Amino acid sequence: MKWATRRNIHVDRAASAWLISTYVDSEAEFVYVDDLDEVPDDATAFDFVGCALSHVGDYITFETILDTNQLDDPILWRIGEIIHEADVEDGRFDAPEAAGFDIMIRALSASHDDETVRAIVADILTSLEQYLRAEALG
Repeated sequence: MKWATRRNIHVDRAASAWLISTYVDSEAEFVYVDDLDEVPDDATAFDFVGCALSHVGDYITFETILDTNQLDDPILWRIGEIIHEADVEDGRFDAPEAAGFDIMIRALSASHDDETVRAIVADILTSLEQYLRAEALG
C-alpha cells in the first residue's frame, strides 16, 4: 500500500512512517508531497491537516496511528511520548530524550532527502524499541 505525507519530514512524520511500516503495513511505500490535494488516489495520507491520520485532540499523528490501529503495546506508547515531546514540546510527558531526538532529525533533514531520513529514523526507532524492551525485562 502507498502512504503519503508532507515533504521535508521531521519527527512525527518519520516516526509515523516507521510505525506504519513496522506494525501496520509491512509492504508500505512512501511518497512525499507538498499538499493534501497532491496525495495520489491510491495512497493513504498521514500527518496532513484535514486527514484522519494526523493530529487529533491531544494526539500527534504517531499516537493517532497507535490508537486507530489498537496498538496497545506500552513500549510503543513510550516511544510515542518521546515523539510527542520532540514534535510539540508541550510538557505533557517526561521525555528528556525528546530534545536530542528533535535535533538529530533536524540535522538529518538538513543533509538528506526524505526517504533517507525515513530509513535512518526507522533504524534508530527499531534500536530504541529493542533497548526499551530489554530495559523493561530488567
